[in-house]
Amino acid sequence: MQLKIMPKKKRLSAGRAPLMLFLCQMISALEVPLDPKLLEDLVQPPTITQQSPKDYIIDPRENIVIQCEAKGKPPPSFSWTRNGTHFDIDKDPLVTMKPGSGTLTINIMSEGKAETYEGVYQCTARNERGAAISNNIVIRPSRSPLWTKEKLEPIILRNGQSLVLPCRPPIGLPPPIIFWMDNSFQRLPQSERVSQGLNGDLYFSNVLPEDTREDYICYARFNHTQTIQQKQPISVKVISVDELNDTIAANLSDTEFYGAKSHRQRPPTFLTPDGNTSRKEELRGNVLSLECIAEGLPTPIIYWIKEDGTLPINRTFYRNFKKTLQIIQVTEADSGNYQCIAKNALGAIHHTISVTVKAAPYWIIAPQNLVLSPEEDGTLICRANGNPKPRISWLSNGVPIEIAPDDPSRKIDGDTIIFSKVQERSSAVYQCNASNEYGYLLANAFVNVLAEPPRILTSANTLYQVIANRAALLDCAFFGSPLPTIEWFKGAKGSALREDIYVLHENGTLEIPVAQKDSTGTYTCVARNKLGMAKNDVHLEIKDPTRIIKQPEYAVVQRGSTVSFECKVKHDHTLIPTVTWLKDHGELPNDGRFTVDKDHLVVADVNDDDGGTYTCVANTTLDNVSASAVLSVVDVPNPPFDLELTDQLDRSVQLSWTPGDDNNSPITKFIIEYEDAMHEPGLWHHQTEVPGTQTTAQLKLSPYVNYSFRVMAENNLGRSLPSEASEQYLTKAAEPDKNPTAVEGLGSEPDNLVITWKPLNGFESNGPGLQYKVSWRQKDGDDEWTSVVVANVSKYIVSGTPTFVPYLIKVQALNDAGFAPEPAAVMGHSGEDLPMVAPGNVRVNVVNSTLAEVHWDPVPLKSIRGHLQGYRIYYWKAQSSLTRNRRHIEKKILTFQGSKTHGMLPGLEPFSHYTLNVRVVNGKGEGPASPDKVFNTPEGVPSAPSSLKIVNPTLDSLTLEWEPPSHPNGILTEYTLKYQPINSTHELGPLVDLKIPANKTRWTLKNLNFSTRYKFYFYARTAAGSGIQITEEAITTVDEAMASRQVDIATQGWFIGLMCAVALLILILLIVCFIRRNKGGKYPVKEKEDAHADPEIQPMKEDDGTFGEYRSLESDAEDHKPLKKGSRTPSDRTVKKEDSDDSLVDYGEGVNGQFNEDGSFIGQYSGKKEKEPAEGNESSEAPSPVNAMNSFV
Repeated sequence: MQLKIMPKKKRLSAGRAPLMLFLCQMISALEVPLDPKLLEDLVQPPTITQQSPKDYIIDPRENIVIQCEAKGKPPPSFSWTRNGTHFDIDKDPLVTMKPGSGTLTINIMSEGKAETYEGVYQCTARNERGAAISNNIVIRPSRSPLWTKEKLEPIILRNGQSLVLPCRPPIGLPPPIIFWMDNSFQRLPQSERVSQGLNGDLYFSNVLPEDTREDYICYARFNHTQTIQQKQPISVKVISVDELNDTIAANLSDTEFYGAKSHRQRPPTFLTPDGNTSRKEELRGNVLSLECIAEGLPTPIIYWIKEDGTLPINRTFYRNFKKTLQIIQVTEADSGNYQCIAKNALGAIHHTISVTVKAAPYWIIAPQNLVLSPEEDGTLICRANGNPKPRISWLSNGVPIEIAPDDPSRKIDGDTIIFSKVQERSSAVYQCNASNEYGYLLANAFVNVLAEPPRILTSANTLYQVIANRAALLDCAFFGSPLPTIEWFKGAKGSALREDIYVLHENGTLEIPVAQKDSTGTYTCVARNKLGMAKNDVHLEIKDPTRIIKQPEYAVVQRGSTVSFECKVKHDHTLIPTVTWLKDHGELPNDGRFTVDKDHLVVADVNDDDGGTYTCVANTTLDNVSASAVLSVVDVPNPPFDLELTDQLDRSVQLSWTPGDDNNSPITKFIIEYEDAMHEPGLWHHQTEVPGTQTTAQLKLSPYVNYSFRVMAENNLGRSLPSEASEQYLTKAAEPDKNPTAVEGLGSEPDNLVITWKPLNGFESNGPGLQYKVSWRQKDGDDEWTSVVVANVSKYIVSGTPTFVPYLIKVQALNDAGFAPEPAAVMGHSGEDLPMVAPGNVRVNVVNSTLAEVHWDPVPLKSIRGHLQGYRIYYWKAQSSLTRNRRHIEKKILTFQGSKTHGMLPGLEPFSHYTLNVRVVNGKGEGPASPDKVFNTPEGVPSAPSSLKIVNPTLDSLTLEWEPPSHPNGILTEYTLKYQPINSTHELGPLVDLKIPANKTRWTLKNLNFSTRYKFYFYARTAAGSGIQITEEAITTVDEAMASRQVDIATQGWFIGLMCAVALLILILLIVCFIRRNKGGKYPVKEKEDAHADPEIQPMKEDDGTFGEYRSLESDAEDHKPLKKGSRTPSDRTVKKEDSDDSLVDYGEGVNGQFNEDGSFIGQYSGKKEKEPAEGNESSEAPSPVNAMNSFV
């Protein structure tokens, strides 16, 4: 049985590792694994791991290093042969071997020559299990010889001849690279006419005068030694026939001169290769290069074909302007006949190259290492091919097998060695040599016979993490001889896992095809053979898959805007995902416009290049998911282009265009505009629109217009820029298609008729010489039409007409090509004059004190002498009916349109004397006025009195002063005064009504209550009724004795001392109470206070005078509103209704100012308002005793 040796594997990464990775290990890993623990006591024959190439060209300027590295257990020793005999490195002081290696270093830099060490070297690596050998390594130093000295004559030839400049470089090792340059080290230009051949020569199919130069230099570059050699410069001179005749005139007769044709054309001939056929041999795997270079005039073109076949597409290349055919990786199938054909205008020539592909040996089956256990069987196979077929020979431990020690367990059968029931002494290294005339192959393969108990190479307690619903692959790399059997168990007491649920691979790997959450656990791998048993535990964790729960969505955005893609990821909580964004499967552009945060990709200032597919990739250590969205960048279309005019007719033309890019938003329509370069240059007009699927339009044209057109495209985002203007197209002239519009006839004077019209523009003129034929006649007469032709103007004046007579008018356009169609007649009138008659029978009906109605009779139409505009009433207030005094007369005007014969005069002043007249109005102006008509307006109600003031308030009286109404609107008959008190709760008391004669302007009210607010209502009356009222509020004064008493008490020293004593007493009582309470006793504070009350306080408590009243005022104030800081009665004494709701306390300052007292009254209120400072001379007053008491209670 063949023994399978399993290497140590690395821990599985996330997800399912490819199954083939595990299966291929069994096939390719036949060597003993280099596991450190395993190699400590496991023997292995040598294996060559590194060696120098077979053909080893060295640089003679550097030390020679010949590599030979090998592995094995125990470590192998190394020896060398040179040219088939033992190479004793100890006897050569220039040769050293690297410790632990077979690599040789020959120190030729200090002394010695590289040529001394030329030869064939072979390395042998040997230990107790066998010997491995290297290839035959041929050592040759590189060579870069100089060109041989030669004398090069200048080359003179006539124009058109062919030329070959030979290079013939020196033979070097390896062969040099050839190129042609001039003295300035500039490469000479090459073309179909001039090119370099594979042999390095420079070929001219025909020469031209510009080929003349003296520095054609061939260079040879030897890459191995990094040197360049150059040939002597070659001089070439190309001369014409005339120059050639002058040169040889002295030596040739007249008949030998060249003719006038300096360079005759000729068919192709080949410069290389020679003849009609040639042969080419190439080795399999190399590059086949075939070359044909021809001369001729004109320069021939080269073609290639393969007879009875086709050229391989993917391996065929043309070089040197198709003069060289190359086929890479050539095979035997590429053998055959290849034909090159040279052709020009005068003929063709061909050459056939017969290609034979030979092959150095190449492997079909290379021998592989065998690890067998005692009594097992095995085979070594060495199978190679080549052309000719290679010969197979075997060696054992570097010795031809025919003379090697005999081994009864082996049998040689051509390319196969068969082993039967091997023993440990059968271990050896076998070499297979396959060779033919083109080369050889040498392979080492060992047979290692081992007897080893099982070993598991997978690390103990390896943790595998797998995504749910994916395959889990648990590794069990093992080693043993004979080959152990493998079993898997789950858990401490589990039974062997069956193959109906699990997959057990030959390399020991356990596959769980669909891992679930319940697959989590500990798995045990057990390896057994006849020499023993080994086991190993591994652990499996199943993770939730990573999912994208919010995928980016398709987006359509306009250029310059901002777009955002969202990508939300859900993942196993033990895994850390990384989110990467890609654009078109590549990295995001390195642009600051792209910003990525936790869940979003934001692209700002989007441009066209940003369109594409954006992919969100979420990676964890175990899996990855992705989601993509397409970004379409849209914008207004690009302008159309390639405008073309076709089918050009007098009145139409066809315009076609090519649409510009629609920028990802379909074009919905095209807008066509035109410019009239003759009449309105630079001004573009709308012509028409066509659907977005149409790219042509039939355009209607007008005569005598120099058209240019442009096109704009429009999509859902807007309109493109205009296209470039089309070519200009001038249409032929024609008679006008239309006549002027807006024709009117109006007179500017009584004896003329002014005919006006809107002229045609240049576009509408249809031709040069635009004029107008103006015709007119009286509408109601039998006169013939009078006509006149005028230039391109817009007005004509007819003089000597009757006043305001109707006329029929026509204006017709004409140009050099003819007249426009006959126009329709319109009616006009000659000039107007002022009306001659005034309206009669003017009547006035007074409706009320501010409104009157006026009637009149219409004037005859003939007397109007124009278009009736209406009637105009002039009226004015002459003087007051009351005073009859003269005043400045201000006239007012009302106009009534049309033929109305009555009208209303609003806004009149009552009880006034008015005068009016009426006039008729036409387009010229007003007619004469009618006789003045006088009327009077009745009385009305008066306006409010101009002012109302309350002066000289006392304890029980108030005096009122007022001014009469500014507009009495009649004769005042009396004044009415109503008033009522307002109590402290802002309730109104009974209303008193008082009549006052009209000639009074002052009135005193007596027997009022002191310190009381009153509200007054005051208005005037005429015979027409009551006028508008004015209101005011005022307060009577306070009793002076009461106020004085308040101030005296508040400023007494005894009162201040009393307050201090009370405070001290209360403090003592509180301390005593606190002490008694701590002792647990009871203290009747209330009784003690009653028994020892201060007698001086009692009168104040019982007093109903000032303090009791002011406490009531303070209580009232607290029940309603606090004092308003800065409250004042208005200067005009007019109090608004809402202000009357305030408490009487609010008006303390006002009362103080009104009464002009000493401040004691307001001082009490200042004491009550603790946070407001006292005003005026009250700043030094003591606080109110009531407040002082309240502060201690």
